[in-house]
Amino acid sequence: MQTYGNPNITYDWYAGNSGVTNRSGKFIAAHAAHAGLMMFWAGAFTLFELARYDAAIPMGNQGLICLPHLATLGIGGIENGVITDFYECTVIGVLHLIFSGVLGAGGLLHSLKFEGNLSEANGRPKKFDFKWDDPDKLTFILGHHLIFLGLGATQFVEFAKYHGIWDSAKGVVRTIEPNLSFAAVWNHQADFLSISSLEDVMGGHAIIALITIAGGAFHIATKQFGEYTSFKGKGLLSAESVLSYSLAGAGYMALIAAFWCSTNTTVYPTEFYGEVLKLNFEFFPYFTDTAQGLTGEAHTARAWLANAHFFLGFFFIQGHLWHALRGMGFDFKRISKALDNFDTAKITAGD
Repeated sequence: MQTYGNPNITYDWYAGNSGVTNRSGKFIAAHAAHAGLMMFWAGAFTLFELARYDAAIPMGNQGLICLPHLATLGIGGIENGVITDFYECTVIGVLHLIFSGVLGAGGLLHSLKFEGNLSEANGRPKKFDFKWDDPDKLTFILGHHLIFLGLGATQFVEFAKYHGIWDSAKGVVRTIEPNLSFAAVWNHQADFLSISSLEDVMGGHAIIALITIAGGAFHIATKQFGEYTSFKGKGLLSAESVLSYSLAGAGYMALIAAFWCSTNTTVYPTEFYGEVLKLNFEFFPYFTDTAQGLTGEAHTARAWLANAHFFLGFFFIQGHLWHALRGMGFDFKRISKALDNFDTAKITAGD
């Protein structure tokens, strides 16, 4: 964190990131609590949407977010684009609430009972203590993250393979055998928005799973060889810089999701999300519905999802630029000082 020349600087309670800057135990606590909040939202909103779901109205026209995703996964006894088994969706919602409590308790445990800095811990937890400018430890932790991401993608592929997901082209839930052709995945780099094969979609997830797991193993097994130089990233591993990279990645994926959701009907079926959207420009780009029959202020689930992802992605990118500049040492107070000097110069010239 920048101190602007003041070694005794303190941060207010709402500057959440500052509280975990050099405290690896608190960093884990924040992660667990954050995951618990996301779990709680997903569970609570699923139950809320179930309570107001109307099978007589197309799902995409009901302003739903969680239920369309569950339906796309073939959960809810989907027939003709309608949920027929409320029990399955209820179980998913309740499980999310239970897991949110577990994660929240883990966050409180790490925050209130365990060491705030894992360098002071005993046993295995000490392995996960880190400093922002320690490339060996950061690459070790990054490796674990990549492996878990790969396992998550693998789980999705296996779910589609044995349980099945919704195929909008055939109007049924069917099992998907992934297309494991690396060439097919490579060739979709430029036209992924128009992918129309679920086999290609699941094949892409399978190959990404392989790549991330292999990358995770590589990062866990390797360390910096030789001197840690600027070529290897020296000076780019401050807390500000790593945060900026994370925001850039999240923002980029949010923008990709927005455009994909707005046009693709294979991954986002019209039965659950509504018709494809139209891209408009005023002061900024935004997506509008093309569906007929919407009244008043109603919007399709696709419109809510695409616009929310776009604007979140946009602001994540701004956050990336802010923290990247701070990580590079730029002092934003120089801007206010320059403006003050400019105003002073104008007043003096006027006098």
